[in-house]
Amino acid sequence: MALSRFGIALDDAINRRSVRALKKKGWRPRTIGLTGYGSVQSLHVLGRVVMADPSVPQDDDEITPVGPINVGAVAAEAQRGWRAFFTAQVGFLPVVVRAGDQEVRTTTDRGGYIDVMVRDHGLPPGWHEVTIEAKAAEPATARVLVVDPEVRAGIVSDIDDTIMVTMLPRALLAAWNTFVRHTSSRKPVPGMAELYRGVLEEQPAAPVFYLSTGAWNVVPTLKDFMRQHGYPDGPMLMTDWGPTNTGLFRSGIEHKRTQLRNLMITFPNIRWLLVGDDGQHDPMIYDDVAREHPRHVAAIAIRELSPAEQVLSHGTPEAIEEPNPLRNANAEHGVPTVKGRDGYALAEVLPDVLVARRKERLAADEAARVAAEGQS
Repeated sequence: MALSRFGIALDDAINRRSVRALKKKGWRPRTIGLTGYGSVQSLHVLGRVVMADPSVPQDDDEITPVGPINVGAVAAEAQRGWRAFFTAQVGFLPVVVRAGDQEVRTTTDRGGYIDVMVRDHGLPPGWHEVTIEAKAAEPATARVLVVDPEVRAGIVSDIDDTIMVTMLPRALLAAWNTFVRHTSSRKPVPGMAELYRGVLEEQPAAPVFYLSTGAWNVVPTLKDFMRQHGYPDGPMLMTDWGPTNTGLFRSGIEHKRTQLRNLMITFPNIRWLLVGDDGQHDPMIYDDVAREHPRHVAAIAIRELSPAEQVLSHGTPEAIEEPNPLRNANAEHGVPTVKGRDGYALAEVLPDVLVARRKERLAADEAARVAAEGQS
């Protein structure tokens, strides 16, 4: 605990000095709108405020051109990645969020982040833009997805090694995602985009969330990658790598569990398809959540990494963690888990599993309706 407090104090001291130094150079606070989400009752609005050079235009939503690699373009991409990662965040800054019919006043947290819950916003289902006005910064907009209350299915997907081939040691992932920003240098996992689009053909209004332990700083790069390779649009739920009250680094496992629980609370009528890989802890995280909330999980899909990918992921050629075969979500609650080397292999079995689970749900809903009518 003492070490984590020291880490927080050191991080805050460095950041305060950075903000003061940049302010003297003429830099000003800049608001970055992150993709939020919610229901027709409540909305999560996400953003961040950092110090920025006013002479440099904001490029968070810039789309990387698809085509032959240009050395100058690659260098520019890397420069933007470097600048995005080494930021001076503006903590405890007054902020006004305007979403639909509501106006909420708040402040950024110590990391410069904004995570505001806006209730009774009045926005209909679909994509919208909300306004974030931070003190001394130009107003910015953030996209938000309001999910239709009639939707009953959704997808939560991991990113690294699930939709994007990493083939790098975990220790180098941060540097790769930061400095090598050109999307043509990243390879999609074969068949995963097609798998997601296939699921959405049956459930076109289903939301897709991308849940990762990666830093918020790399979101612009990931957006470019997903657009280029045909992945469905959806909010990204990333994390901040800074020190916390419990450690020098934020727990990626707890981040994923917390975000999954938040989704299940926000959307109590949705059954989720949870997609991940067996290179780290996804099988255990997803199984634990499915055991806790079996009514909210339609199925678990796990991409099986090759032995070489396993070694790069954690140092051994086999998966490091698997649910107990006798005590898991399938054995206890009938929540199925399917596995495959890529999206094509998963697509051979997953659609039938989802159809069967949908029929089970309809049968259960009908039985509940009949029972309710019998009691009335």
